[in-house]
Amino acid sequence: MTTLPSYDAAAGQDMGRDMGRDMGQDVRPRRISRKATGADAVFEHSARAVGASVLVITGGVGLFLGWQAYPTLSRYGFGFFTESAWNPESDVVGIAAVLTGTISIALVAMVFAFPLSLLTALFISEYAPERAKATLVAMVDLMAAVPSIVYGLWGYLLVMPHAGDLAVWLQKNLGWLPVFDVRGADPDAAVVDASRYVSSSFCAGIAVAMMVLPMACAVMRQVFSQTPQGEKEAALALGATRWGMITSVVLPFGRGGIIGGTMLGLGRALGETIAVVLIISPTFEVKPNLTEIGSNSVSALIAGRFGEANAAQLSALLAAGFVLFLITLVVNTLASVVVNRSRSGAGTDA
Repeated sequence: MTTLPSYDAAAGQDMGRDMGRDMGQDVRPRRISRKATGADAVFEHSARAVGASVLVITGGVGLFLGWQAYPTLSRYGFGFFTESAWNPESDVVGIAAVLTGTISIALVAMVFAFPLSLLTALFISEYAPERAKATLVAMVDLMAAVPSIVYGLWGYLLVMPHAGDLAVWLQKNLGWLPVFDVRGADPDAAVVDASRYVSSSFCAGIAVAMMVLPMACAVMRQVFSQTPQGEKEAALALGATRWGMITSVVLPFGRGGIIGGTMLGLGRALGETIAVVLIISPTFEVKPNLTEIGSNSVSALIAGRFGEANAAQLSALLAAGFVLFLITLVVNTLASVVVNRSRSGAGTDA
């Protein structure tokens, strides 16, 4: 049998250099350019332009609100954040009550939206049949396309009466907690005053929860779908049940997505307007009673007072909007950072 001669790479390189010298040429490694050309260059510059425009628009909105809010903040100072009343005619303006209401409505919304979005995302990614996944994803995404006013009417006409009955039950059984106590109402009365249990942060939060659910669910589902298939199969091969595989592999891997999706939903809930305006009964009072009639939010305040505001009142409303802008910007930025860090599973325990 004939044996082929072995190839020496180093000898081949030396031979190439010798041949180059014999031909009078200086042989050097070819430089590889990292600069994009053609269609790649067009895409790269377009993506940069879009990203820069988003930053410019966001920064412009922040600068505009800050400039318009400066007269109010300079006049009232820190008292603008501690005063609960909103009475520009008497030169008394503050956002303590509306900030409290904004946070209360958002927290109620997340209490309902978080478990629903998490379980929906797990069902679609792990339990739903393959032929039904596309339909389920489309239905959840379609929820995000429903106008806010539709959710507001749904919450006002359908949800609020039942939420009022639930509020009565909560006060009857958990009334010792301030959040479920309705002042001046007796849940054990022969005829319960139902009007004391509606148009509250609790009712508005339920409607807002349905609005933030699609966003949170989409983020969680996307991160769950990136779980390494090999690790899931390894857990099942070791004898784990499907739920055991989910708790030991999928949920730890998607922890960042769960946190990020929840925070993105919270950012949406903080700024919701139309549904809140339709449901709540506006009041300016700092109170922990979530199921009691009367609440308010920054966005609802701006929507309700913007049309009749004079120059000074408009500055006060824009100052409230500036504070809400900063809060939502911080929440959404933190959520984006958490989600981006979790896409490859970095920082998670498989």
